[in-house]
Amino acid sequence: MAEKKLDDLFYDTLKDIYYAERQILKALPKMARAATDPKLKQAFEKHREETQGQIERLQEVFEMIGKRAQGKTCEAIQGIIAEGEEIMDDFKGTAALDAGLISSAQAVEHYEIARYGTLKAWAEKLGHANAASLLDATLKEETKTDDALTSLAKISINAAAQKKAA
Repeated sequence: MAEKKLDDLFYDTLKDIYYAERQILKALPKMARAATDPKLKQAFEKHREETQGQIERLQEVFEMIGKRAQGKTCEAIQGIIAEGEEIMDDFKGTAALDAGLISSAQAVEHYEIARYGTLKAWAEKLGHANAASLLDATLKEETKTDDALTSLAKISINAAAQKKAA
C-alpha cells in the first residue's frame, strides 16, 4: 500500500465536507419549514444561502489543488441529520420543537467548525494560502451562525420550550 501523506488526508477531508455541505443544503429547507419561530426560520433560510456559497468555495479549493470536486459519504453528517429528522418527528407540534431544531443545527455547525478549522490548518501547512483563506472565510461564517443560534436560544427559544402548549 502506498504511503499516504497530509495532502492525501487534506483531499480526503475536503471530499467529506463537500458531501456534508451538500447534505446540509438539502436538510435546511426541511428545518426552516419545521421551525415555528420566525427568527429561527429566517436563520435557516439565511444559512441555506450561505451554504450554497460555501459549496462554491469548496469547488474553488478543489480546483486550486488540481482535483475534481467530489463528495465522499460522511456518516457523521448523515447521523447528525438523521437525529435532526427524529427531533422534527418526535417534537412536532410541541413547545420544545424549536429548541430541538437549534440543538440539531448546532451539532451540524460544530462538526463543520471542526472540519474547516482542521482543513484551514492543513492548507496552511501544505502551502495552499489561497485555499486556507477560502476555508477561513467559511469557518468564520460557521462560527457566526453557531453564535447566532446560541443567542436565539438564550433570548427566546429555550424559554418558549419550557411553556406548555396552548
